[in-house]
Amino acid sequence: MQNTRSYIIILFLLLGATVAVWLLNISLGSVNIPFEKVLAVLFSSEEGNTNWHYIIMEYRLPKAFTSILVGSGLAVSGMLMQTLFRNPLAGPYVLGLSSGASLGVALVLMGATIFGGVAGGIIFSQWGVVIASSLGSLLVLMAVMLASVKLKDTMAILIIGLMFASLTSALVSVLAYFSPAAQLQQYVFWSYGSVGDLSWNELGILSLFWLFGVTIALFSIKNLNSLLLGEQYARSLGMNIGRNRTVLIISTSILAGSITAFAGPVAFVGMAVPHLIRQIIPVNDHRILLPAVIFGGAILMLLCDTVAQMPGSDFTLPINAVTSLVGAPVVIWLLVRKRKFLF
Repeated sequence: MQNTRSYIIILFLLLGATVAVWLLNISLGSVNIPFEKVLAVLFSSEEGNTNWHYIIMEYRLPKAFTSILVGSGLAVSGMLMQTLFRNPLAGPYVLGLSSGASLGVALVLMGATIFGGVAGGIIFSQWGVVIASSLGSLLVLMAVMLASVKLKDTMAILIIGLMFASLTSALVSVLAYFSPAAQLQQYVFWSYGSVGDLSWNELGILSLFWLFGVTIALFSIKNLNSLLLGEQYARSLGMNIGRNRTVLIISTSILAGSITAFAGPVAFVGMAVPHLIRQIIPVNDHRILLPAVIFGGAILMLLCDTVAQMPGSDFTLPINAVTSLVGAPVVIWLLVRKRKFLF
């Protein structure tokens, strides 16, 4: 009981930290806006400075909410994969979803000559990259799901996912080799990831996918806890291993696939956050771990986006570079200090 009370206190502290980092993220940027003016724009009906109001409401606020959805969604999907495969190196893209999305985008951006007329106009609209990324992820998901029906060994599914990732990466490399420099540059910029390009409408669609994926994860908490002791134990409790595996793969695919479609392949967060949270809350009970991972992913992504904005500067760093540069040393230090994974 005492431990449970302590964990609940930590969850509230993580929630408070998420709100504080969210405000920090909105307050800092290339344009210096006093913090009290930021609060006035957020919590007052008076517009005040029109330029400041536009910057906060149309750029910084959607970017901050996107960071929360991206960070928390990838963290949850990473936790699901680590529990399913009982592998501390598993992440949200271990099934090849990111590589499938990359192939779809590569076909659009670097295979431009095969499209033309009306099809080309649709493909190169503002939704073209999102649609291509979604279709690429969907095709890989269907292949993995087909394999999961045929195979009973969970680790074999992991290997198949890695093979699909290698295959799609090879195809992307071939396209890149024969592509003009301008098209290759477009693809490289997409591969850096970005949380600052979404409109409110796009953010609303991403939110629906996030809510659906996280809801599935919430209803899977009992099965996730059973899997911690191995598939044989879970089966002895009456769990349908195949169906549960399918549900977890679908949840991960919805979260990771939608995030990749809208924000690009954001690296590191999904694999690292569950380990960071387990160092803060040394428990494997997913009733505590799942909300903690949601807050942890949001905090890390907001901090990384704040650093990427380089406050006071007109330059913006690639978000993928920042997530790895900021997060990797912290994870290494924590794991060396603890000297173990909680699996």
